[in-house]
Amino acid sequence: MVGKLNLQECFVSFFNKIIVAIVQLMPKAIVGFFSKRYIAGETLDEAVKLVKSLNNKGIYATIDVLGESVGNKEEALDAKNKALQVLDTIHKYNLLANLSVKPTQMGLNIDEDFAFQQICELTQKAKEISNFIRIDMEDSPYTDLTFKLLKRLREKFDNTGVVIQAYLKRSYDDVLMLNKIGTNYRLCKGIYIEPPAIAYKGKQEIRNNYLKILATILKAGNYIGIATHDEYLIKAAKKMINDLNIQKDKFEFQMLLGVREDLRNKINSEGYKIRIYVPFGKDWYAYSVRRLKENPQIAGYVFKSLFMINR
Repeated sequence: MVGKLNLQECFVSFFNKIIVAIVQLMPKAIVGFFSKRYIAGETLDEAVKLVKSLNNKGIYATIDVLGESVGNKEEALDAKNKALQVLDTIHKYNLLANLSVKPTQMGLNIDEDFAFQQICELTQKAKEISNFIRIDMEDSPYTDLTFKLLKRLREKFDNTGVVIQAYLKRSYDDVLMLNKIGTNYRLCKGIYIEPPAIAYKGKQEIRNNYLKILATILKAGNYIGIATHDEYLIKAAKKMINDLNIQKDKFEFQMLLGVREDLRNKINSEGYKIRIYVPFGKDWYAYSVRRLKENPQIAGYVFKSLFMINR
């Protein structure tokens, strides 16, 4: 039975990778056709419209202006100004939403202190309007720099948090350290392609580490966004929350826009807080292809939606 299951998983993985390869050969216009389910659009107005529709269902959002690894400080300043506009707009329309930012989009790959000041400005603005900044996690060369950035921010602000990737072997020890400063987390499996020396590769071992980290965070009393589309993990998380008698103001579930909406609606209907990651911007194509390459399972969802199988 185990062998049969592993064979099935291998076939699904292989099939999804073929889909990714096909997607990358498609014209940009066709990629845009089916990517629109997973991206709010190119403009902030489109993102606002989508977030309002989620809010009307009692669903929260985190808004992300697409783009990362800027080439110079001018690009980073432009990215920061766009992020400030998002915060102003959230406040203007009383949206149930916060802001996610990538450190390299703010210039971390150029100047560490410059990026810190950029994100300080965003976090200060968010604090003034009683909002929150989520520091996204990127690939492994930026892990230590991101945690260093977070710790510096936490010395001045309490309205910021970070992302933990469960497939990294270091993440459990990172959480033990970050728990000491009252960190607010988003816990996900991880999407970047990392070498086996630093990242778990097996589906179940990633799940096991995810739940190990989740338990550590919940027991420490820190807030956590449980970010996954994996029903196995969602079911296990609900049981853990119940067993530990965790109050609902200490956690939420999180998912990507357009992925497993049936599961999203079920979680919402059960009375759990759920937040959807809502990306928008002109860099949608690069984001779409990267998402598909780094998480081939999403390619399967996309491919089905292209042929309206799951509508």
